[in-house]
Amino acid sequence: MDAVIVANALTKRYGRARGIDNVDLAVEKGDVFGFIGPNGAGKSTLIRTLLGLIRPSGGSAQVFGLDIVRHKKEILRRIGYMPSEASYYPRMRVKDVLRLSADLRRMDCEREAERLCDWFDLDMNRQVSALSFGNRKKVSIVAALQHNPTLLILDEPTSGLDPVVQKAFWDLVTQRNEQGATIFLSSHVLSEVQQHCRHAAIIREGRIVVSDAVESLARTNARRVTLRGVDELPQLPPGVLDMHHHRGEAGFLFTGDIKGLMSRLQDVPFTDITVTEPELEEIFFHFYEKAGERT
Repeated sequence: MDAVIVANALTKRYGRARGIDNVDLAVEKGDVFGFIGPNGAGKSTLIRTLLGLIRPSGGSAQVFGLDIVRHKKEILRRIGYMPSEASYYPRMRVKDVLRLSADLRRMDCEREAERLCDWFDLDMNRQVSALSFGNRKKVSIVAALQHNPTLLILDEPTSGLDPVVQKAFWDLVTQRNEQGATIFLSSHVLSEVQQHCRHAAIIREGRIVVSDAVESLARTNARRVTLRGVDELPQLPPGVLDMHHHRGEAGFLFTGDIKGLMSRLQDVPFTDITVTEPELEEIFFHFYEKAGERT
């Protein structure tokens, strides 16, 4: 596969403030790639740097094989970008915003804009100043997709959308991906990344902690252990994370030797035990814990 996005030691500093630091990343053509991290981790900074909207302090990156600094305009012409927050001229109607976006690209997107507005049940004649936050997000989605780009870069696209609209969004993204578009999106909603993305990277304090297939990330040696009917726990072996004990139920993420754990639990009275693979959310905190130990 060909890489659509490549970053090599990409860095952005704001004086002494942290932005992104030595980011290495590759997003292959046709992938659905999730970029995971809490607010302030560096997700938006990375996206804006890749788009050439802010100039990197170091390293390099290419989109479509083009340098993000020297070929910014050509890159922006070929992608669909949705910022995490979008502002509009308040007296414009939805159709005016979409027409302006199309005109800036020198494209006629009227038919596709109408189709997408129908998809999201968005009234094209409403003034944007009268729209709810969720409906303004819909305008941003339509503006990013109406010209049928081959690369979508979406920053927190589902934030503020109700569950019905989120489903409509993911159905549309899946459709576009099946038609050949590459999807690169940031999110702090780990469940949606696990459900919809094929690859993901986790960012912590401006640095990539891990980047791999979502399926591989979930195949860590960590296990979620739950004990029921237990009053107190003995001293457990190394590898216990995220421990909780409430009303006779104890649960924890375990990354150590599972045989050693079972040996320690032999003399512990409990009524039931389950050992399962953790969700991506738990893997996320596992990698954050490991990264914190290294810093």
